[in-house]
Amino acid sequence: MTRHNPWKQRIKEFFSSWLVSPAELRSYGVLGMNARNIRYIAHYNDRTRYPVVDDKFKTKLAARKANIPVPELLATMDSQAGRKALLHTIEQCEKFVIKPARGSGGKGILVINGRDGDLYVKPSGVRVTTEDVLRHASNILSGLYSLGGKPDRVLVEAMIDFDPALADYSFEGVPDIRIIVFRGFPVMAMLRCSTHASDGKANLHQGAVGVGVDLASGRAIHAVRHGYRVDRHPDTEMPFDKLVVPDWSRVIRLAASCYEMTGLGYLGCDIVLDRKRGPLLLEANARPGLAIQIANGGGLRGRLKMIESLEPEQFEKNVEERVRYSQLIF
Repeated sequence: MTRHNPWKQRIKEFFSSWLVSPAELRSYGVLGMNARNIRYIAHYNDRTRYPVVDDKFKTKLAARKANIPVPELLATMDSQAGRKALLHTIEQCEKFVIKPARGSGGKGILVINGRDGDLYVKPSGVRVTTEDVLRHASNILSGLYSLGGKPDRVLVEAMIDFDPALADYSFEGVPDIRIIVFRGFPVMAMLRCSTHASDGKANLHQGAVGVGVDLASGRAIHAVRHGYRVDRHPDTEMPFDKLVVPDWSRVIRLAASCYEMTGLGYLGCDIVLDRKRGPLLLEANARPGLAIQIANGGGLRGRLKMIESLEPEQFEKNVEERVRYSQLIF
């Protein structure tokens, strides 16, 4: 999985060390938070477009209008008066996901992948009661997980029946793919693989594995967990050097098409692979994190500058042309 390139290997060594100065990281093309916020997010993201991605319900509406497939929405809950309708929906479901419309960082997501009588079973095997589920929904409504702590909306989605090709690379949950798109061009990608420690969620901060993915082929090139290099999944023991994301061409095209859908110049697209429906847009993010650099063992700065240096006519390319260009140079 590791490419035999001394320069890239040196970058990987830097990423694996805690004793690295900001100047050293910049010299190796690492994009820092301040540069991301000021040079890219503030400059290329029109704040009037933020509501499209900050509210997952609005993202779904925009995606449907743009013919971008999304997970099935089973129900929404806007107030405590909707508890009865929510209860009716989940009672009919074996598997489902409850999430806040305005949550961030994977907070507030409750995954149910089975039933045990009147109890609901989480991916970890933990049983929760109906009241536990309704209490979680009430916490979402109160804004416990929302951006700025504002009152929120509850979304109930169908559980993704994820592609079996990835079954050995995720444990107790659904893996997802994060792709950074800059001015319509995909610039970096990673697969986030859930673990037992992450409670079935593809959240790197909770212990999921981040796997850097080659834009041209969809092959794994580097993997980390808690910031440290790993070669195998901690639960399944599957080696990451065998990993190839299926249906990669459709995945990367879907990500690139989110540029037109959102109107954002710098964004992160989270995509899941459903067994029957193929790639689905899970959500889009106007402030994507920087951990994708650690997962890839390389920095974003050089790639972003390369796109910025393109001639104006290059930005008139369609989705297919932008994807081909990115796969050629990155």
